[in-house]
Amino acid sequence: MLKKAVLWESVGEKDVRCELCCHNCVIGPEGFGICGIRRNVGGELYTYGYGKVVAKNIDPIEKKPFYHFLPGTRAYSIAAAGCNFKCSFCQNWSISQITASSEGLLGTEFSPKDIVEEAEKSFCRSIAYTYTEPTVFFEYAFDVAKIAKEKGLYNSFVTNGFMTEKAVDKISPYLDAANIDLKFFNEESYKRICNGRLEPVLRTIEALKDKGVWVEVTTLIIPGENDSDKEIRGIAKFLAGLDREIPWHVNRFHPDHKYMDSSVTPLETIKKAVDIGEKEGLVNVYPGNMGDQVNTKCPDCGTILLNRNGFSVEITDKFDIENGTCAECSRQIKGVWNEREGK
Repeated sequence: MLKKAVLWESVGEKDVRCELCCHNCVIGPEGFGICGIRRNVGGELYTYGYGKVVAKNIDPIEKKPFYHFLPGTRAYSIAAAGCNFKCSFCQNWSISQITASSEGLLGTEFSPKDIVEEAEKSFCRSIAYTYTEPTVFFEYAFDVAKIAKEKGLYNSFVTNGFMTEKAVDKISPYLDAANIDLKFFNEESYKRICNGRLEPVLRTIEALKDKGVWVEVTTLIIPGENDSDKEIRGIAKFLAGLDREIPWHVNRFHPDHKYMDSSVTPLETIKKAVDIGEKEGLVNVYPGNMGDQVNTKCPDCGTILLNRNGFSVEITDKFDIENGTCAECSRQIKGVWNEREGK
């Protein structure tokens, strides 16, 4: 569905500037932005990403991944086509790299109300905007999120974080959680591999936390690209400087898309990343894509509070989930643990 976009301005007589993501594309008549989804039509900005769903599934919230947000619940996960990055290692490239300009959009039409009703019928506690980049289908996500919030459902973004402050301001009243991909810790890699930039992503992490959105961060550790001690330490220091309790997921890379000749991340590298993160002061560093049991422990007394095996989770009797505290030492554990919490 072609729908008028939000967050844009006219530039001169015929051009428009998109103010949704940090590319801030200036788009000429009938042209598309970098995402290939937003188009200048007659001097106004329109989106092709409204209501055309290319993927929808019922997922455990742990799959997003969220480890401190409504554990053990299910998320109704949706995506429309497109992305504002061009990551060479993208594992969802078959839907994220579709553009309205070159290939036409795939997908089935669902109204925002349809999505919320399906989530309710599926006994999901939240709706996750994921698989592709929710910033690109922002208008659709926003409309779904508003209805979901009215119905008592939670909303989460799984995002590359390359959104403007205006976009953060607009979505944050309806957004309960975000998992942000912090892919690298240098500008050159962001530009060369993703056609993006680092600094706006760091700003988004800070801005969402300031707005009271629950934030978790994921870094896919890619051999030869971001697996040096220096780069891993840089990410860990940045996160610890914001909040020592922010969950950091360090995930194992498996070859995909244009990185098929790359190797799988060695287990030792993931263990090293966890060790560096903890030495820099982070208390919730989680290895991912390894198939191992990953638990949440009390940072003070070490008591296991949540047992995870794959995407299944057991809330132990040592965790007072109603109050979000360790039953052994009464230490408060940051997160959104039950339905009384969150925005």
